[in-house]
Amino acid sequence: QVQLVESGGGSVPAGGSLRLSCAYSGFTTGSVAMGWFRQVPGKGREGVAAMDVDGSTRYADAVKGRFTISKDNAKNTLYLQMNSLKSEDTAIYYCVSDSGPPMLWAAVVLGYTLNPDFAYWGQGTQVTVSS
Repeated sequence: QVQLVESGGGSVPAGGSLRLSCAYSGFTTGSVAMGWFRQVPGKGREGVAAMDVDGSTRYADAVKGRFTISKDNAKNTLYLQMNSLKSEDTAIYYCVSDSGPPMLWAAVVLGYTLNPDFAYWGQGTQVTVSS
């Protein structure tokens, strides 16, 4: 059974940093892509960052140069380091694992919708950035 549990959210002033964590279980990371999405009330879920099975990473233009996705296979944990935070980064952040198609990087970069038959989501963690 796939489980994804996010943590690390909180409230920070603009310009600050946070590191989100996603503890995962129930699958082998060598066979699925993983990533982060975010959502604000009244809007759809927006792709933030993706890591493919080969370790390659992609980012949404809005976070490129500020956010970094990484993974520690020994700890079964996915991370999102967020620096230079802006008020527009305020959202609920979700961890996702996906065995596609479509490929997770396409959902993050091009806005494709993930197939619910292949994607698993965590419960989300709130990030609030005050200006």
